[in-house]
Amino acid sequence: MTMWQSGMGGHGGKNNAWMKLMGIVHKERRHHDTGPASTDRTLSQSLPKLSSQEEDGHTPHTQFTGVAHFEPIPHDHDFCERVVINVSGLRFETQLRTLNQFPDTLLGDPARRIRYFDPLRNEYFFDRNRPSFDAILYYYQSGGRLRRPVNVPLDVFSEEIKFYELGELAINKFREDEGFIKEEEKPLPSHEFQRNVWLLFEYPESSQAARVVAIISVFVILLSIVIFCLETLPEFKHYKVFNTTTNGTKIEEDEVPDITDPFFLIETICIIWFTFELSVRFLACPNKLHFFRDVMNFIDIIAIIPYFITLATVVAEEEDTLNLPRAPVSPQDKSTNQAMSLAILRVIRLVRVFRIFKLSRHSKGLQILGRTLKASMRELGLLIFFLFIGVVLFSSIVYFAEAGAEQSFFKSIPDAFWWAVVTMTTVGVVLFSSAVYFAEAGSENSFFKSIPDAFWWAVVTMTTVGYGDMTPVGVWGKIVGSLCAIAGVLTIALPVPVIVSNFNYFYHRETDQEEMQSQNFNHVTSCPYLPGTLGQHMKKSSLSESSSDLVELEEGLMVTRDQLSQKQNCNPRHNNNINAMSIETDV
Repeated sequence: MTMWQSGMGGHGGKNNAWMKLMGIVHKERRHHDTGPASTDRTLSQSLPKLSSQEEDGHTPHTQFTGVAHFEPIPHDHDFCERVVINVSGLRFETQLRTLNQFPDTLLGDPARRIRYFDPLRNEYFFDRNRPSFDAILYYYQSGGRLRRPVNVPLDVFSEEIKFYELGELAINKFREDEGFIKEEEKPLPSHEFQRNVWLLFEYPESSQAARVVAIISVFVILLSIVIFCLETLPEFKHYKVFNTTTNGTKIEEDEVPDITDPFFLIETICIIWFTFELSVRFLACPNKLHFFRDVMNFIDIIAIIPYFITLATVVAEEEDTLNLPRAPVSPQDKSTNQAMSLAILRVIRLVRVFRIFKLSRHSKGLQILGRTLKASMRELGLLIFFLFIGVVLFSSIVYFAEAGAEQSFFKSIPDAFWWAVVTMTTVGVVLFSSAVYFAEAGSENSFFKSIPDAFWWAVVTMTTVGYGDMTPVGVWGKIVGSLCAIAGVLTIALPVPVIVSNFNYFYHRETDQEEMQSQNFNHVTSCPYLPGTLGQHMKKSSLSESSSDLVELEEGLMVTRDQLSQKQNCNPRHNNNINAMSIETDV
């Protein structure tokens, strides 16, 4: 009876499974040991080694489980030893302490990675993406720094992160580095009816009815915007006769709409829908405080406020027509009050334009544009900073250049600011408005009376629009104008590629993510951890008669390995489940 047979008696199923495996391994080693000298010795070197007593034929020493004293995976007990990882034929070598920094991952946990260990080749084999593993291994070597290789698609690398079980923290950090906006978890209402209403108005993709509600909302928003634009046409304006302080009259546009006006009635219908939608969403929302913090909800509130202010004005106007007794008001005060009321109404009507931003709730394109601007804030800030420099500089120059001209528009440096702003469109406005002002200062027919006056010219010139209302007339002014136009082209061209690049990134990421969700790809299932010659021998043995034998064998390997790691002569520091904080990073 061999030592493997003697070690099998009197032990449970898990130990029996381990002994079955070791019996096959022992036969395989003897077969290679008796072969020719040219036979590859890799197998003999990679198989589990017996102790010196076992090799001499003495009774093997047993502890805990009574199995022979051998190391199933010798290098797992020594962190300084190297381990070989084969990824689709590409071999990587690293130290065990490098992997053991993250014991909660696939490679850092011996119980998980043992499934992929090939004892014949003494390596771990993974049938996965090879370029991605460079970054996966660097994650262990650098102590947690994860960078996606440029030649690996985003979806492929995300799948590799999930396969190697790097954890949610690594996935979230990776998505943040890739530019994904971290979306906060939005809780749903606990009450069933309240939750259904919330999903109906807040998540159009949740059901068919929610899509119908979203379509109605978009239609009402578009109708409101169209009405807002059409009512400003001269054909639809209303005019009213006003008395002046000199016993005269004048005809001005009536800013207060008539209650029977078709535009006002359509606007009322739109506001009813907006108010109903906002009220229902507020009553159904799970967190009232968070509801008011949402920018989109703030826009919804701003979109309906002008109507109610206008409605109050209409009611007040109707009271005036009833000739109710009031305190006497002087004509001058009445005119001032009318002018103030008209100014307020114009501002209120202007606020209605913010309704267009309500479309961003239902438009992916507007959401991508918003993310692009948010990601490009640094470049936009740099652009505005350059504009400020240019405005001051060229406003000063254009003022002194035009100082001697009788028809110069630049009476002072602040006057040239506007010219410089318009000419430079951000960076060179101040610069070139000042320059052209001082360049035209000695010209009699100069349009630049001050630097602020030159702002408009600077912006128009830098945007290459060139209205022609303000032009340099002197030689130096024309030189400054030429430089301003060139600087404007460069100023606009520099940040545009960055903004376009950010837009393309967010756009393609959004479209790729939608395409990924619409397609279902399944990675090939990994084979058991015993491939190659040993697996073939196992198929021919009694282990292949039942699929449960393989499961029993895997469990026996894991349990036996954990028990062997608890041997008295093992250093506790060599436990693979050691806390990651006690191991230094191996870079």
